[in-house]
Amino acid sequence: MTERFDVAIYGDGTAALACALRLAQLRLRVALVRDSAAAHAPTHISGNADVRAWALNGASRALLQSLRCWPEADATPVQRMQVWGDQGGELRFDAHEQGQDALAWIVNVPPLDALLRQALAFQPLIEPRTVTDEVNATLTVVAEGRLSSWRDRLGITWQRQPYGQQALAARLTTEWPHAGAARQWFGPRGSVLALLPLGASEAERRVALVWSLPDEEAAQWLAAEPAALQSEITRRSSEALGALQLDSAVQAWPLAHASAQRWTGLMPQSPDHGANARRWVLLGDAAHTVHPLAGQGLNLGLGDVAALATHLQGRDYWRSLADARVLATWERERRAAWATVGGGGDALQRLFARDDEPSSRLRNLGLGLFSASGPFKRWVAAQAFGGAGGAASKP
Repeated sequence: MTERFDVAIYGDGTAALACALRLAQLRLRVALVRDSAAAHAPTHISGNADVRAWALNGASRALLQSLRCWPEADATPVQRMQVWGDQGGELRFDAHEQGQDALAWIVNVPPLDALLRQALAFQPLIEPRTVTDEVNATLTVVAEGRLSSWRDRLGITWQRQPYGQQALAARLTTEWPHAGAARQWFGPRGSVLALLPLGASEAERRVALVWSLPDEEAAQWLAAEPAALQSEITRRSSEALGALQLDSAVQAWPLAHASAQRWTGLMPQSPDHGANARRWVLLGDAAHTVHPLAGQGLNLGLGDVAALATHLQGRDYWRSLADARVLATWERERRAAWATVGGGGDALQRLFARDDEPSSRLRNLGLGLFSASGPFKRWVAAQAFGGAGGAASKP
């Protein structure tokens, strides 16, 4: 007879690993099923090193700290954020004004991944499995990323609206120190260029590039000589950090606003009620994707993890892990978070993608008015930088 687990988690990315560790803290027996296809990873255009960096908010930091997986030595605090429109609009955030130590933290993917995998090795309630194993669990968590095969197997419709853009990622050295500021420029045809600070000292001269561009323009710059690409990034960033130099390969992946039609459901051939009922949930990029301009993709995924643990831990003692009401409540909460963060970013991206003069005036005027809005600006910043990813609860 097949061994029965409390939870089976399918995935190998940050959200999947964090979910396994968080649910094991609740004394649940977890099967972590790895997919060697690594659907969560970007397409590597050249080179093998992963040059992605996450912008993590306070809620994500609290969750990772509770798992003892926060990469303190590698986390760069963002003290200020500056955003420029394509015709003079400007928006600024400051951690001191928010009463926070930092607006966010920039974290390299490999060190965080290494800490999560190290923690897995010390958690006896998590058992590794492969996709060829038959895994029987009360609750199945699908966290395989945007190309999830399990989502397709369950017959869940993936509602995807492509932006017709690629996100380019690389590392750069700068002529002048980054001063702890994250900088972002909106450009023509909906392009967004962001330079994220790296290194705890504000005197550091290293940044992570995230540059979203129309497909054909992205292909052009991916094929360009490094000197030409460096010059273009320097120009589009208004020489805010002086001359920029590439310090890594350039990697890219396609961008889309997407969501699964359902985030919870009944496993095939499972009874709807009783001790043998089995259900599934989708979380992270398997459930939703957003444009990177707001830097909230992983924050939403880790928010899904934190909220799932909270709802499972707080359920009535007589309710199963696969209780339909508990999981439906979780889905409503997380859909609201995704709609707020993802919907806002989607609307902003589409507004800046319009080339007509009235739209240009409107968006640049809007940036200035929002920057001067006082309490409303502080509230929005608190949602994005402090709580948009969901709260982390104590184990």
